[in-house]
Amino acid sequence: MKLRDKVAIVTGSGRGIGRAIARRFAAEGAAVLVTARTASDCDAVVREIAAAGGKAAAVAADVSQPAGCERIVAAAREDFGRVDILVNNAGIYGPVKPLEEITVEEWDATMAINLRSAFLLTKLVLPEMYARQSGVILNISSISAKAAYPWGSAYASSKAALLGMTRIVAAEAARQGVRVNALCPGPVFETKMSQDLGAELSRRMGIDNETQKAGFVAGILQGRAQTADEIAAAALFFASDEASAITAQSLNVDGGVVFG
Repeated sequence: MKLRDKVAIVTGSGRGIGRAIARRFAAEGAAVLVTARTASDCDAVVREIAAAGGKAAAVAADVSQPAGCERIVAAAREDFGRVDILVNNAGIYGPVKPLEEITVEEWDATMAINLRSAFLLTKLVLPEMYARQSGVILNISSISAKAAYPWGSAYASSKAALLGMTRIVAAEAARQGVRVNALCPGPVFETKMSQDLGAELSRRMGIDNETQKAGFVAGILQGRAQTADEIAAAALFFASDEASAITAQSLNVDGGVVFG
């Protein structure tokens, strides 16, 4: 097992990509702290992991707030003793509209969930990782951080900033045994975020949802969307010792959409 005896926090793991990562990590031997805003979603994932023979605990919390992040880290330490791996996955797409129509409140809410949460949680777990001289932090960014799609400036800005934070924290942490990397997923149509985004884009473009999806897929070299399990497989690689020489990197898991 690639994560035997490790303890991982996976934010936004009540569904979608986070759920897939939590399940994959548990299957590889990690004890996983499942966390999201909705307690019932978290509890359902813990039951799935337990049914498969894995170990997990759940806590519902708002990662955009310091108190919520403190609650998450405290729960991981109380249930499992420490934190070896932090996956900052929680996120929202935010407003799907031109920049001039975005309110300050919408912008700030997107930044708080997508970016500030990663700052808060990373700040909380680094001291113990430094003390042990080991740890892994994985930030889930997006190809939107590297490409240009209309009506998503808040989301793209938050995800691009997350890549900047990834590089700087990696530079600060490298000589203290902590690796920090990022994944940039492409479209994962099975997630609620992707489905809600697709519906809003279709409405704005005046086309049906299937036409909108087909247009996006046409720009992917593989000619298909990605799956949550494919993102989880990449996350497992970065969290495991197989990636022991890799830090400060961002990996596109997008079927061939963006390069660099």
